[in-house]
Amino acid sequence: MKLSFPHPLVILVSCILLAALCTYVVPAGQYQRSHDAATGQDVVVRGSYTRESSRPVSAWGLMMSVPRGIESGADVIISILIFGGTFCVIDKTGAFRAALLSLIRRTGRYRYLVMVLVGVAFAAGGAMDNMSEEIIALIPVIVFMTTRLGYSKIGAIAISTGCAVIGASFSPMNPFQVGIAQKIAQLPLLSGAGLRLLFLVPAVAFWITWVIRRTRVQEDPAAAGRDTAIANGGAARAREGMAGAIAGSRWRHALILLAVAASFATMVFGIIRRGWGFDEMTALFFVLGLVAGIVGRLGLRKTAEAFTEGAKEMTMAALVVGLARSVYLVLNEGHVIDTIVHGLFTPLQHLPLLLSAGGMMIAQLLIHVPVASVSGQAQLTIPLLTPLADLTGMSRQVMVMAFQYGAGICEMLGPTNGALMGVLAVAGVSFGEWWKFVWRPALILLALGLGAMAVGLAIGY
Repeated sequence: MKLSFPHPLVILVSCILLAALCTYVVPAGQYQRSHDAATGQDVVVRGSYTRESSRPVSAWGLMMSVPRGIESGADVIISILIFGGTFCVIDKTGAFRAALLSLIRRTGRYRYLVMVLVGVAFAAGGAMDNMSEEIIALIPVIVFMTTRLGYSKIGAIAISTGCAVIGASFSPMNPFQVGIAQKIAQLPLLSGAGLRLLFLVPAVAFWITWVIRRTRVQEDPAAAGRDTAIANGGAARAREGMAGAIAGSRWRHALILLAVAASFATMVFGIIRRGWGFDEMTALFFVLGLVAGIVGRLGLRKTAEAFTEGAKEMTMAALVVGLARSVYLVLNEGHVIDTIVHGLFTPLQHLPLLLSAGGMMIAQLLIHVPVASVSGQAQLTIPLLTPLADLTGMSRQVMVMAFQYGAGICEMLGPTNGALMGVLAVAGVSFGEWWKFVWRPALILLALGLGAMAVGLAIGY
C-alpha cells in the first residue's frame, strides 16, 4: 500500500509540537548578546553561554505561537499575496505564456536549453539577492513552462527554487548569507570570491543537469498538458492565458515583459544598494500589477478580479510561511536554541581541521531547521565559530563557507523553510515527493562544498 505524505500544514503543526516538546527535554540556556556596530545587529558574545532553569512552553504559549508566527512574518506574507496578485494580472494578459511558447518554438528540438536558461537566471537571482519567497508567485507560470517542455512539476520547483538555493549557497556575493557572515567574522566583503565562484559554476551545472535528466516525463511535449492543473486549480488560468497569448498584441506583451524586467532590476538594485526590505518590494510589484493591467487592456474591473484571484491562490503559501516562523518562536521562548548550538559546536574544536570544517557544515545544516533565517543564523553562530576557528587554526574564510553550504543547502531540505513549503503548496507537490527527488543531489552538493573547504584549507584561504 502506497503511503501518502502529510499535508504541509500537518507537517508544520507537527514541527511546532515537536519544538514544544524540546522545551521540556532539552536543558534551557542562553548566550549573552551585544550590539555589533558593523552589521547593526545583535550578536552573541563568545564564551557567555550559561545554563538556566527549565522554561517549558505552556499550552497557552503553544497556541499563541501560531498567530505570533504569522504576525512576525507579516511583511513576507503580505509580499506573497501582492506578488501573487500581480503575476496573476500579468498572466491574464498572456504576456508570459506568449513569450514562453515563442521561446519553446524557437529552440526546436533543443528545448532543454530553455530549462538551462531559466535555471541560470534563478541561480543568478539567488547569488545576488537570496531570491526565495519571491519565487512562490511565479510557480504557476513555471509549471506551465515545464509541462509544455515535457518536464514534471517537480522539475518546475527544482529549476526555480532549487537553482536559487544553490546560487545563494555557493554565492561569492549574497548579502544575506556571505555578506553578513563576513561582516561578523571581520572579513573584507567579497573576499574569497574567486574560490566560491570556482565551485558555484559546477554546482549549478550539476544541479541543472540532474533536473533535466531526472524530471523528464514526455518525449514529445508539443501537445503536453495544455490544460494541466497548475497550482491549485490553475487549469482555467492556463486556458485563459493561452487565449490571451494568441489574441494579445505583441507590442503590449513586449511592454509588459519590459516592465517586469525593469521591476526585477530595480528590486535587485534596491536590495543591494538601498537596503530594501519586503515593504519596498511589495510596493514596487503592486504598481507593476496596475501597469500590466492597464497596458494589457484588462480594464480596472478585470485587473482587480485577476489580482484578487492571484492573492487567493497564494493564501495557502502565505499561511505556511507564518507557521514556519512559529517553530523558531517556540524554541526561542523555551531558551533551548542556544543550548542546541552550544552542544553541536563545542565538540568540533577537538577534531582535525577538515573534519572540523565538515562538522561545522553539518551542524549549520541541522541548526537551520529550527533557525530558518540565514541572516539570523549568521548572527547566532558566526560569533561563536570565529574564535573556534582561530583556536583550531582554521581560516575564518573556510568557517564562513561551512556556514554558507550547510545553512544554504538546508534551504531545500528543511520542512521549516516557509518559502520551500509555499512553493510546494502552490505547485501541488507533496514534501515527500520533493524529498525523494532532492536528497541524493543534496548529498552530492554537500560533498562539493566539503571539497571547496578542503581546497580552501590546502591553499591557506
